[in-house]
Amino acid sequence: QVQFVESGGGLVQPGGSLRLSCAASRTSIYAMGWYRQAPGKQRELVARITSGGSTNYADSVKGRFTISRDNAKNTVYLQMNNLKPEDTAVYYCNAYPTIIGTWGQGTQVTVSS
Repeated sequence: QVQFVESGGGLVQPGGSLRLSCAASRTSIYAMGWYRQAPGKQRELVARITSGGSTNYADSVKGRFTISRDNAKNTVYLQMNNLKPEDTAVYYCNAYPTIIGTWGQGTQVTVSS
């Protein structure tokens, strides 16, 4: 069973940046995604990347977030720039489409002054 471990979250001021990392037991065969869940809201897809490196973003983060992957390290990254308070959420990585029963603990991102 594949496992995902997210890291890199924290507290940042509006306009700041963070880089999230997702270590997985294996990623190379999957399209991968970063997802987030804000308090009281459903989990949503933020960005995804195919095994070949093609990317797609939610409109709310387009131009500010960049997803990338290093298949040799089984790691997926999310570079987040110009963060806004509405980006506050727990961020998770998973395959795209998601694999049932493999959600990790996520990493908290809080954007606040």
